[in-house]
Parts: sequence; structure tokens; C-alpha cells
Amino acid sequence: MTRPPRSVLRTPPAFPESALPAFVQRLDRPEALVKAQALAFLMFEKRDLRATQTFLTDFGMRCVSRTGSRLLMRGAGPQPCLTVATQGQRSRYVGAAFSVRSEADLDHLEANANARRLHADEIPGGGVGVELTDPAGNLLWLVTGQQPVDPLPLRGPLHSLTNDPGQLRRVNATVRPPLEPAAVVKLGHVVLQTVDFPGMARWYMRHLGLIPTDVQYLEDGSPNLCFFRLDLGSTPADHHAFVLAGGIEEKYEHSAYEVLDLDALGQGHNVLRANGHRHMWGIGRHVLGSQLFDYWFDPDGMEFEHYADGDVFTADRETHYVPLEMSGIWAWGDDVPASMGVKRNLATVFRVARLLRAGRLSVARLKLLGRAMTQARPWL
Repeated sequence: MTRPPRSVLRTPPAFPESALPAFVQRLDRPEALVKAQALAFLMFEKRDLRATQTFLTDFGMRCVSRTGSRLLMRGAGPQPCLTVATQGQRSRYVGAAFSVRSEADLDHLEANANARRLHADEIPGGGVGVELTDPAGNLLWLVTGQQPVDPLPLRGPLHSLTNDPGQLRRVNATVRPPLEPAAVVKLGHVVLQTVDFPGMARWYMRHLGLIPTDVQYLEDGSPNLCFFRLDLGSTPADHHAFVLAGGIEEKYEHSAYEVLDLDALGQGHNVLRANGHRHMWGIGRHVLGSQLFDYWFDPDGMEFEHYADGDVFTADRETHYVPLEMSGIWAWGDDVPASMGVKRNLATVFRVARLLRAGRLSVARLKLLGRAMTQARPWL
């Protein structure tokens, strides 16, 4: 009996910007108008606010308020709101809100970016803010002065009780995490796809002061995906608060919410499954960012991620460049689901044809994107 060939396991190489291969193009940072301090909340339109509330409650959030036209959901942290859902004819991503240091930043955006002042009653938790629209039509709010709320009680982390071969930390005791929703502590990041990766990347870096943490490039060396972190100086920032991926449409990919640890991921997974929600991918561990992950679909098919144990960096950490290939997405776990790829249907054919006719996509780039998405682990 002939054995199948042994598969080669590899993690793509990562190059610091100071030691790039000659063919790899740098993702240059424009001068920033302001430096965002945190991802505050996301905005959606939803056809069914009640179903949205049910899912987000099982996902680990708490309802702040719900009227016939608007739903506000919070996490266990001090942020007054993580999700704003308004009643709409169709379910869609509307935009993101980031916090800034002071009202002076808002004045600067009004003067230099044609930002619109928000009305006080538009911002959950109060404060002041401005509104911008990105090149794809998504809203970007910059806010300051939101009133924090009292954090909700959380169990202690369980990693301090972990026994390993080198150290016994738990003696005459057990680990019995409660079977309950994975309490969302904070909103971590949002991921968007865009046809114009260079233009959209420049726009968000300019208006938020983002730092490219890890840039993924195609075979020709052109950047096509970037994990951006906030510029918090010497204060550690999450590996990414905003992710942009080049593709064949303008769309929301997913948003991610931090929970306590692996046990919270696992118990929350059980709760979501028991309540009939549709699982997407996980549990596993990502490579870029290192976080443990578990992805779910909400009632409208939009993607929401639980994560824990992610990387953090200060502003002086050098940008790294990594080849864009499927093996760089995750370290372990089930194979990447088909839903994360391009749908093979007539709608996709027509969309690509329109982009080619408009000169927004080339056949060469389309081939590069296709080669980057080949299956990394065919044995799964």
C-alpha cells in the first residue's frame, strides 16, 4: 500500500520593513490628521432588532436600550455602547466610531477634512463628535467625551490556575467555568474589504493615524491586506483595531470582540450552539495577531468573532511584511470555511466583469488574488 506524501507544514516568513526583499512595496503612511485612541462602537442597520438583540445577548453583550427604531448593546467594560443597530429595510454595516483625545481633534477634522458635526443625541453615551464618509460610502465617526459606565462583574481569569509539566499551580482544586455566554469585554476590531486597497488604506491612515502592524503582499510584492493598530505611543495597543483587505467588492467582513480566555470561548461556543445560532469557524488560533478565535453568523449572515489572548505592541514596533497566503491566516483549528472565500456564482462573475470594464481591476491582479487563496492544508 502506497502512503500519501507527507504534507509540509510552514508559517509564511515575516520581514521587518528595514529588511524587505527588493520586490516588496512599502505601505507608506501619510501624515495623520488625528490619532484615534480606541474603537468605540460599530453602527449597523438591521431588519429585525429583536432578533439582533437575541443574538448579541447570547454572544455576550447586554442591552442598554431598545426602541422601535434603535438598539444599543454594551459589553462588560466601561464603554457605554459597543453596537448601535437602527431599524432598516435591509441589514448592512453602516460604519465605525473611534474615540479621539479632545474636541480640538474634532475642530481639526472640521477644518481640514470637511467633517460634519454630530448632534448630541446621535452619540450613545453623550459627548461630541464629527462624521466623515470613507471612499466606499461607510461612515466614520470620531467622538470624545462619552460618559463611561460601571463595568459589569466578571469571573477571574483561569490561566493562573493552569497546571503544566514545569509548574503545578492548582493543587487540591478544580476548574469549573460556568456554562454561560462569553462575556464580551470590549470591541476589538473591524475588518473591511475594498476594491481600492491603496486608496482606502491611505484614507484610514490619514484620518485615524493608524500604524500598519503586519502588511500582507501578493506575489508581485504589492500590499493587499493590512492589520492596523492605533498609535498610542508607549502604551501597548492591540495588534489590530482595523483591518483592510483588497478584493472584488466593498463590504464588511467581520467584527471582533474580546472575551476573557479560552474557557470563555469554549463555554460561549456551547451556549450559542445550544440556542440555535449558526457557527462559522473555530475554535482556533490566528497567526498574525496570535489571538484565539471563534466566528459566528448573526441572524442576517453577518460575521461576529469572539477572541482572546491577542498580541499588543507599542508605537515603536517596526511594521512587518508577510506573503498573502491562506497558511498565514491560522495556526491551528479547522480549515478555513468556504464562506470566507469568493462566492462562485453569476453575481460574482457580473461584479468582476463590471470592475474589469471600469478599469478598477485588472486580469493580472485577479489572477494574483486567486493564487493567494489556494487551499493551504488540503488534508483538512
